[in-house]
Amino acid sequence: MHAGTPFSRKPCVAVVGLSARMLAQSAVRAGFEPVALDIFGDRDTREEASAWFDIGGEGLLIDRELLLDALQRAARLPRMLGYVATSGVEPLMGALYSGERLPRFIGNDVAATAAVRDPKRFFALLDECGIAHPEISFTRPADPRRWLVKHADGCGGVHIEAASSESEIGPHAYYQRVAAGRSMSALFVGARREACVTGFADQSSVAAGKLPFVHSGSLGPVDLPLPVAAKLHEAIRAIVWRTGLTGINSMDFLLDGDAFSVLEINARPSSTMALYEAVWPQSLFACHVDACLHGRLPSPPPAPTRRAGQRVAFAPFSITASKPFSDALHGDPACHDVPLPGTRIEAGQPVCTLAVTAPSLDAVQHELERHHARLLQRIETCREPLHDVNTFR
Repeated sequence: MHAGTPFSRKPCVAVVGLSARMLAQSAVRAGFEPVALDIFGDRDTREEASAWFDIGGEGLLIDRELLLDALQRAARLPRMLGYVATSGVEPLMGALYSGERLPRFIGNDVAATAAVRDPKRFFALLDECGIAHPEISFTRPADPRRWLVKHADGCGGVHIEAASSESEIGPHAYYQRVAAGRSMSALFVGARREACVTGFADQSSVAAGKLPFVHSGSLGPVDLPLPVAAKLHEAIRAIVWRTGLTGINSMDFLLDGDAFSVLEINARPSSTMALYEAVWPQSLFACHVDACLHGRLPSPPPAPTRRAGQRVAFAPFSITASKPFSDALHGDPACHDVPLPGTRIEAGQPVCTLAVTAPSLDAVQHELERHHARLLQRIETCREPLHDVNTFR
């Protein structure tokens, strides 16, 4: 545990995930005192949180025992209201639901989570509701080309691989046929089997090794034709009515013309929450807590006057963040999830998240490109010199 800012008299909440920065910032905006549990411990996360717990395991994964121990310690903090989880906890939800001496979980219960994360139940539910989705199979297709293998307990696109003739799937995986369409998501709040849709966002991804769709950013809110938006609202309301999803959740889907097909539900606050947080008048963390603990839905969102975007910047080569590099990013309002000096970042791993707002989506995209080019120049300052092999002879 590392101390951040001194504890105040505000209600305390724990925020948990691969990266807890987004939830910590929204919790502060809502008037809470956040304690962060994540694997990075970035500079801005530690500044927002009163304390930070390292829950990192091998690779970019959460360690089960460290997570449970950190939550048990957080439960003993003064005025602890409970904890909220974001991406990265999916493989560990069973342990969180059954764990002892943990703070109250502010999110979906076991039944609601299983209804949308168990692929056999979820796609059967979509069929019953008449909601379109790409073709799926629980046995390897005869011709695996144009099929994907998806692991239901993953997130961020690292749970998706191209299927092959050697692909074998476990109990939490399935095959999904590649489908056409624009990759999008819908953020919504559920309470008492009703739903309020916050908005829609474009999603972007990059290929990384054998992973074809690693999440790399999002833009929004996106205005969709009213008939399309109405059908999406109807689909979300039907899913919430049947499952009891509560609090902030998101639905990934493909939009092909005026038709959409649902890919999956993230039964927790997702990274696109930051887009709406940037243009909303209120904290979405507060909306999540109100929905989960008091059964209250937020008012319909106002028409946005600005748009927002975020882009994950990946290291083009392995670097160690120097103090000048970390300080430069920390002083740049477009940079978030800033690594501490001395942090080792391997090639292909995230360096930071770029986030901007602008009057239009085109302007947002332009600003992200500009900031990304500037960041790549800064990364060059951390390039480690290649040693002459003769030096070591």
